[in-house]
Amino acid sequence: MNAPHPPKVAGIDSTVPSPAHTVAPAPATPGAPTVPAAPTGAPGSTGPGALLTDRLAGWVSDLTTLHELTERLARTDTLPETLQEMLHAGAALVGARRGLVVLEPADGLGPDTMIGLGLGRADLGHIETVPRSALSYGRILEGLPGGEGEIAEPDLFAEDGMDPRHREVAARLGYAASYALPLETDGAPGRLGAAVWLYDEPAEPDERQRHLIGLYVRYAAEHLARLLELERTRTCMKTMAEELLPSRLPRVPGVQLAARHHTGPRGGGDWYDALPLPDAALGLAVGSVTGSGPSAVAAMGRLRASLRAYAVMEGEDPVAVLSDLELLLRLTEPARSATALFAYCEPALRKITLAGAGHCPPLLVGERRTEFIETSVSAPLGMLACWEAPSVEMEAEPGETVLLYTDGLLHRTGEPVDRAFARLHAAASGVPRPLRHDPGAIADHVLRTLLPDGAAERDSDEDVVLLAARFE
Repeated sequence: MNAPHPPKVAGIDSTVPSPAHTVAPAPATPGAPTVPAAPTGAPGSTGPGALLTDRLAGWVSDLTTLHELTERLARTDTLPETLQEMLHAGAALVGARRGLVVLEPADGLGPDTMIGLGLGRADLGHIETVPRSALSYGRILEGLPGGEGEIAEPDLFAEDGMDPRHREVAARLGYAASYALPLETDGAPGRLGAAVWLYDEPAEPDERQRHLIGLYVRYAAEHLARLLELERTRTCMKTMAEELLPSRLPRVPGVQLAARHHTGPRGGGDWYDALPLPDAALGLAVGSVTGSGPSAVAAMGRLRASLRAYAVMEGEDPVAVLSDLELLLRLTEPARSATALFAYCEPALRKITLAGAGHCPPLLVGERRTEFIETSVSAPLGMLACWEAPSVEMEAEPGETVLLYTDGLLHRTGEPVDRAFARLHAAASGVPRPLRHDPGAIADHVLRTLLPDGAAERDSDEDVVLLAARFE
């Protein structure tokens, strides 16, 4: 393989099988259009009209192919999905079987990632051991000489001065040529990354293929830039929401606490809190602010901070706490409503006094019973001119756990509300006995049962909040 080979046009010669240690090339995306060869005139058609017809047919064919590929790309809505689709489409356009894309925005804000087509994690690891200056994508990303635009390497092993490590990796993975393009947009400074397609034999794309892949990658880079901005915004919103919630739960004698929280991609207004109160008491709260995005997150932070202040002053009366919170919301956020539930707990007596404002009822889980704690029917905060509802008192048995949650937990099931409540009750009833001594294990079991296959952590417009308090 070290002997030089005459260059060939990509897509004409059949490819050689991948070596046994290399992951088989990924199959073409189902339904992906194949790139037709440029039409040629009928035998004997040499007149100007026939040539013009052939040229127009070629243009129409190319435009149709680009339209289909960009339509497929536009339907992707996550960065990994977009990068994979771009690699598949690019491989079809340049006649390659394998490739990789490196996302590494020049502004340094990330996210940085590398995704391969027909290359496994180990293969990508081998490629990363090659000095960047010896790789086409490295020269593009580092802004080295020769990395200003496309980089075609039609016969790597015939090049003078090929880096020894690059030669070793190329021979190991079985590629002999590459074609790389930068991922850049007109409106953003610097590059987003680079894409490289690999050939098993010496080859390079012809002029028509280069034109098509150039147009496609330009569109793909614009789509990537939009998704990148969206991903950064989502990450920022999630970080803000997490920072506004308790960084750790308090230690109060007589009760064990655990919390699980997953923020939606747009930043939701669901929250929880647990704070020690005078006389060895404990305050537990959950709530949800209407809306999403920065304004909802900010409103959630203000309500949580205000509730903490009211709870310290008059926590033994949950109705008074929620009444003050409702007045604050009505005066400062007149266009917004919220649900909330506050529980005043006396761990030594295992006594709970709670009040809710349009919120889901808590769930009591124990050895002999699993039941919802019915609170009085009341409107959400901010819906009425004057909010008022009676409180409810109950006593927990030793070893029983109270689950407080927001309606996002129910909505993520995709079931009607009554069916979602039934599933939540069944999930809590089915907690194995060895797990009932750990509120965190109880919360995890309920989430796994109610939202299987990692549904609790997938992107959704609904936040998930689950606060568990086990009384000893």
